[in-house]
Amino acid sequence: MRLSQIAEALGLGFSGTDKEIGAMNTLEDATASELSFLSDKRYLSSLETTKAGAVLVTETARQTVPDGTAALVCEDVSLAMAAATALFAPPPVDADAPAPKIGEGSVVDPRANVENGAVIGARCTVMAGAYIGSNAVIGDDTVIFPNVTIYRDCRIGPRCRIHGGTTIGSDGFGYAHTAQGEHVKIWQNGNVVIEDDVEIGSNCSIDRAVFASTLVRRGTKLDNHTHIGHNCDIGEHCIFVAQVGVGGSTKLGRNCVVSGQTAFTDHLEIAPFTTFTARSGVTKSIRESGKVWSGYPLMEHRLWIKLQAKLAKLVKS
Repeated sequence: MRLSQIAEALGLGFSGTDKEIGAMNTLEDATASELSFLSDKRYLSSLETTKAGAVLVTETARQTVPDGTAALVCEDVSLAMAAATALFAPPPVDADAPAPKIGEGSVVDPRANVENGAVIGARCTVMAGAYIGSNAVIGDDTVIFPNVTIYRDCRIGPRCRIHGGTTIGSDGFGYAHTAQGEHVKIWQNGNVVIEDDVEIGSNCSIDRAVFASTLVRRGTKLDNHTHIGHNCDIGEHCIFVAQVGVGGSTKLGRNCVVSGQTAFTDHLEIAPFTTFTARSGVTKSIRESGKVWSGYPLMEHRLWIKLQAKLAKLVKS
């Protein structure tokens, strides 16, 4: 929509050259046809170099907006951003899309629901109760087990196996908060991309991104009851044991091993070839590869073992 229409919908003043805005994105990734926002002073450096066509900013940050980027000044950027995401949210079902395409040799149970615009590759199996949303794409030789739900626009690579009850592409858990304590939905307008040769256990949930994609990269294996938050990036050939939870925008490098009931907070970066033992509580980024971590507060596994031994002696004494 036109930038002037966005400003009007948000109740914001606008002056300057009007332009067409097609989507929203982060400061780092936005293009000249996208709207972005600055809700945290930590990202002022990203504002200085953004290529966004327009940004939502407070009056104090207005002078930092680069030339060629329009500033939409608002009192509360988080609330304005949440309201703006609603303007770009697609309908849950794209009824006007073309009929779904089913590849050669694929078997789709008549009790499965495949929406218009969906594409299912060759030699796939889609079992009873599965739901494939509008414009979702399923790669060749992939098996979708009973009662799997794949929301619109998500991408599943070839040779994947997704087990019963798993949901891919549900909304990420994101809200802005008013001064009165009300919670305003941030619409999740990205998707989920599952790359090649990924296996996902039963009753997992992988949330779609706010913008762009939540990624599970090739060769990764997720056990049952795993939750991946919005905008996460799970590296190649990772192993997650059951009941792992990963907070939004956390990035794991390749070949990480995550044992059962481990939890990650959001916005972390985990080095490749990192191992976490069961019930680890990960609240800080891990920069050095190849180490084993345990416990909460998180510490290197060798230190954790020594600590448990000393605690055991104290209990006996």
